[in-house]
Amino acid sequence: MQIIDTTAALRKACEQLAQSDFITIDTEFLRETTFWPVLCLIQMASPDMEVLVDPMARDIDLAPFFELMSNGSVTKVFHAARQDLEIIYNLGRIIPHPIFDTQVAAMVCGFGDSVSYDQLVQRTKGVSIDKSSRFTDWSHRPLSEKQLAYALADVTHLRDVYKVLREELEREGRTLWVSEEMAVLESPVTYDMPPEDAWLRLKMRLKKPQELAVLREVAAWREREARSRNVPRSRVLKDDTIYEIAQQQPKDTEALGRLRTVPKGWERSSSGQAVVEAVNRALALPRAEMPQPQRHVQAPEGAAAATELLKVLLKLIADKHGVAAKVIANTDDLERIAADGENADVAAMHGWRRDLFGEVALKLIRGDVGLRFIDRKVEAVEL
Repeated sequence: MQIIDTTAALRKACEQLAQSDFITIDTEFLRETTFWPVLCLIQMASPDMEVLVDPMARDIDLAPFFELMSNGSVTKVFHAARQDLEIIYNLGRIIPHPIFDTQVAAMVCGFGDSVSYDQLVQRTKGVSIDKSSRFTDWSHRPLSEKQLAYALADVTHLRDVYKVLREELEREGRTLWVSEEMAVLESPVTYDMPPEDAWLRLKMRLKKPQELAVLREVAAWREREARSRNVPRSRVLKDDTIYEIAQQQPKDTEALGRLRTVPKGWERSSSGQAVVEAVNRALALPRAEMPQPQRHVQAPEGAAAATELLKVLLKLIADKHGVAAKVIANTDDLERIAADGENADVAAMHGWRRDLFGEVALKLIRGDVGLRFIDRKVEAVEL
C-alpha cells in the first residue's frame, strides 16, 4: 500500500478526487505533548478511489489538499468532524465547505447520542472494524501495512455510511436539519478563540468580579504562552493553580510562592513574574470592566416540575421521530423553556427543533397539551 509523499503526486490525486460529488476524509494526529496537533496522516476516498497522504514527508506541500478542501462542488464527509476541521483550519487557514458530519447525521437519523464510527459501520453495514491499531504512534515511520489498512478503513466504510444516512435524511425530509448543524462547524469562530476568552473554557467556580478578572487575565496569559511554546496548557499552568491564583490574588512573587499549587521556586521564573503582572493588571481594572458573575435568577414556582415533564416530552418526541434527544435539547434548554417559555433563547426554540419539539413544549407548559400513560406507554394529548 503506497503513501503519497510528494507534491506532484498529491496534486494529481486531488485533481482526480475533485471529479467526484463527495469525498470522505479522516486524519491521524498527535497532540499529547504539543498545543497544536501534529498532523501525521491524511486519508481520503471517493466512490472509486482511495488515497493515503503523508503530511510529514520532506518533499510535500499540502497546498493541493487545501485547494480540494476549498472546492465548493465537492462535499467533504467526516465522522465527528470538529478535530479534523480544527487541524485543517490551523494549517491552511481554511474551513472545508460544504461538509457533512456523519455523527451529527446519525443523531438526526436516530442512531443515538454521539455514536462512534465503528458502531455506525456495524449498524449500517454489518461490518466489525479491527481496533488493534487504534493506539498507533502515527508519527512513526514506516507505518506497517496493517496500520495503513486500519487508517484507510476510516474512509472506505464511511462512503457507504454517508450514502445510507443521506438517503435516510432525504426520505424523512431532514436534509436541512443537518445543514443547520454544519453551519456551526463551518464557522471560523469555532476554531479560533481569542486568548482573552480562554477563561470561558474553565469551569466557573468563582463568583466575585475581582476573582473573575484575575482568572480572565491569567488564563489569557497561559493561552498565549502555550501557543507560542507549542505545549499543552497544563504544561504552562494547571487549571487548579489558576483557580487558586484567582482566589488568593498574589501581588508579588513572594505571595505567589506561598500558594499550595505553585511548584517550589517557580515564582522566581519569568513565568512567575508574568503571572504576578497579570494579577496586578486585573486588579487595577475599574470594577465596571471586570467580568460580572452570572446572576442566578430564581425560577418561577413550578418550573422544576415543568422541567421534569419536558424531559418526558422530549424523550417521547425523540423516540417517535427517531432523533437523538441530545441533538434536540439538553437539560439547560429545558430549564430555560420551563422558566421563560416563549422568551427562552435556546436552540430548541429555533428552526427545525422548534417545529419538532419547541411548539409542543410551549403547549405543555401552557396547559394546552397533557401527558398520559396508557397501554404501558406515555403519549401527549391535546387538552
